[in-house]
Amino acid sequence: MTGYRLTPYNQIDDYGQEKVWKMQKQAQGLRKRKSQIASAVEDAVEAADFKEYSFRTRESLSCWNPDSIGFNLIEHTLCHIVNKERPGAVLVFMTGWDDINSLKDQLQSHPLLGDPSRVLLLACHGSMASSEQRLIFDKPEDGVRKIVLATNMAETSITINDVVFVVDCGKAKETSYDALNNTPCLLPSWISKAAARQRRGRAGRVQPGECFHLFPRCVYDAFADYQLPELLRTPLQSLCLQIKSLQVGSISQFLSMALQPPEPLSVQNAVEYLQIIGALDENEDLTVLGHNLSMLPVEPKLGKMLIYGAIFNCLDPIMTVVAGLSVRDPFLMPFDKKDLAESAKAQFSARDNSDHLALVRAYDGWKDAERQQSGYEYCWRNFLSGQTLKAIDSLRKQFFFLLRDSGLIDMNAESCNRWSHDVHLIRAVICAGLFPGICSVVNKEKSIALKTMEDGPVLLNSNSVNAGVPKIPDPWLVFNEKVKVNSVFLRDSTGISDSVLLLFGGNISRGGLDGHLKMLGGYLEFFMKPALAETYVSLKRGLEELIQKKLLDPKLDIRSHNELLLAVRLLVSEDQSMGRFVFNRQLPAPSKKTTRERLPVTFLIDEGGGDNSKSHLQTLLSRAGHEAPTYKTQQLKNNQFRSTVIFNGLNFVGQPRSGKKLAEKDAAAEALLWLKGESQSIPTDLEHVSTLLKKSKKKGRRKTSTRGANWDLSGHGVSTRWEWAFSYYIKRVLTLVNLNLFLDMELQPGREAAVQKCVMGADLTEAFSLGRGCSLSQLSYKPRGGLFLNSSYRAGSDELAQGKRTQFVAEESYQDYKKRLKAEV
Repeated sequence: MTGYRLTPYNQIDDYGQEKVWKMQKQAQGLRKRKSQIASAVEDAVEAADFKEYSFRTRESLSCWNPDSIGFNLIEHTLCHIVNKERPGAVLVFMTGWDDINSLKDQLQSHPLLGDPSRVLLLACHGSMASSEQRLIFDKPEDGVRKIVLATNMAETSITINDVVFVVDCGKAKETSYDALNNTPCLLPSWISKAAARQRRGRAGRVQPGECFHLFPRCVYDAFADYQLPELLRTPLQSLCLQIKSLQVGSISQFLSMALQPPEPLSVQNAVEYLQIIGALDENEDLTVLGHNLSMLPVEPKLGKMLIYGAIFNCLDPIMTVVAGLSVRDPFLMPFDKKDLAESAKAQFSARDNSDHLALVRAYDGWKDAERQQSGYEYCWRNFLSGQTLKAIDSLRKQFFFLLRDSGLIDMNAESCNRWSHDVHLIRAVICAGLFPGICSVVNKEKSIALKTMEDGPVLLNSNSVNAGVPKIPDPWLVFNEKVKVNSVFLRDSTGISDSVLLLFGGNISRGGLDGHLKMLGGYLEFFMKPALAETYVSLKRGLEELIQKKLLDPKLDIRSHNELLLAVRLLVSEDQSMGRFVFNRQLPAPSKKTTRERLPVTFLIDEGGGDNSKSHLQTLLSRAGHEAPTYKTQQLKNNQFRSTVIFNGLNFVGQPRSGKKLAEKDAAAEALLWLKGESQSIPTDLEHVSTLLKKSKKKGRRKTSTRGANWDLSGHGVSTRWEWAFSYYIKRVLTLVNLNLFLDMELQPGREAAVQKCVMGADLTEAFSLGRGCSLSQLSYKPRGGLFLNSSYRAGSDELAQGKRTQFVAEESYQDYKKRLKAEV
């Protein structure tokens, strides 16, 4: 009909330079003569002799490559329709977004099909904006033929009234489940006879039409009658959880009674998954968590995330994440504006390496815009789907009422969002929900290596915010969905630290060595000092017991366990995400630039393109309940200025600068680095600190001066910021809260006098005020072993600043401590 002749060389679909692997894959298939279609279709092609066709047709069919879509054949078929057939729109069924875009580019370069005065080329895909999808229903001008490139969503979901011709490639991307590798797949496969009839019916929906099937009849005869049931091609976690909630006996026995029962391995994978997340016990009975999950109309992992968000009082952002993962992606990626769309999404990420936090910020911005009657403009400017955001908003309301009915929250929105500003805690709750969807991260010189337990090497979806970054500082990524196309891709991800994974991931088991912890049957391994390993294990146990109590008694006020919660929050917020507990992992060298970029977004303020250290410092102090800082600036002999910032009895001296304002900003920057735990101490600071401490005693006020101060727990993988400067709601600092810290001093030569002066004083307050005034690393402070301080020790910042004595409760008396420490020194 079209006169197009197939050869072994004109059936390689052109996907462009970015998709060379697809073309190479087709070429390899031709050389090896190895078909990838289903065995029944393959056998039908091999058995067919095509005697009823002409010699030229038989020669073309002998060269037909069933592994390709057939871009060139589609192009010649469309040319035939445009030149010789009656007027009417054309609907072309393709397999996916890549095929649609690649074919559209090829057709636009054609002299006839790319002529806008004769042909109107349109695309239809679920990821497109609704406004773009609606264009396919508009009638073109007279003399212009409309051609719509669509996926199988056009089979039943929509009807285009002016469609007269249908071009069917006979394939569609269908979701399947690889039980052996426990991986969902989205691969092109041959459609069923029912789907082929449905596509043919699109041509004659409102008027007589014609359908061009681009495959032989023998292939159609080999198609299955109907699509494979969903029970056989999807993971079964949600179904298995519902079966247990109905109390109908064994899961595998119940599913074996289905007309087409799933593979036993699929059922086993689902049961093991529910046991890993804590929904089922070893006997496959529902746990308290599993009972709560069965009442939520979402996937078990998303339900667990909701429950944890309610327990840890960060419900609002978690509801947004769960609702966003339950609907389609609100971030639109127009083919002709993909770079702009990716830039807009990257702004929401704010270098946080999280698709989920980007979603939260996009939704929050949309809600603010809606209040100002500018929601449509906000969506248009940021490439967001307003319809999807409204669906997320509706789901959030449903989740809130469901959690309220379960008793986990009350109607007071403030009480269940007390910690919604804590980005680190939100990451931890996301990890609790998405585990065991965990991926290791190894930054190489020019690439990033990602691996999962089931799949080995994986890749990031191009729409992920983490796909466009040169390095991912976090040692782990948690993800909601992975899918196998040509390789395994992670569609969404959030970076997490070792502490988050250890405390909010799965069960921890001990390895063969002291300080060796394992997860997921030994796939994840962590090596640390034995004392620190005991700390993580005890905190993990306490956290699980608290969650269990809360689920059994929803009215329990978790604030009664404030010390445990603050200790957990301290660990997850202070872990600098370097993966120091992972064996053989190379740690990056710290720098001011990188540490500045890793500052939590919770505490970042828009700088407007300039250095705003003074505003940062004043904001942090005011939120912590302290007075504004004061600055003393003196002019040096070389026409430069040096400034000192003073607050809460502490002095921070900046570097010499050419101007007074620059000097004040530098002093504020030094103070901020100390508050963030990122300053690098200078040896001469110690004597300066000791002198000031001596003067402050005479004046009745303790002042401390340094370019930076940091209690360095680098040996533990934690760099502790003093929470009093950052916290929105705590005016008293928990210097040590429920953390088993083991103290020991290794003294550098010439430091004994300073240590004895400050550490061997009348009480321990003096020693710890030194820790607040300068870096203990100046004393070669390394936590290795020694005195164990009880978790009930507490020291407030105001008390330390005023030099008040603080009560210390330790497992040994203070006098014994002094004697032992003197002996060690």
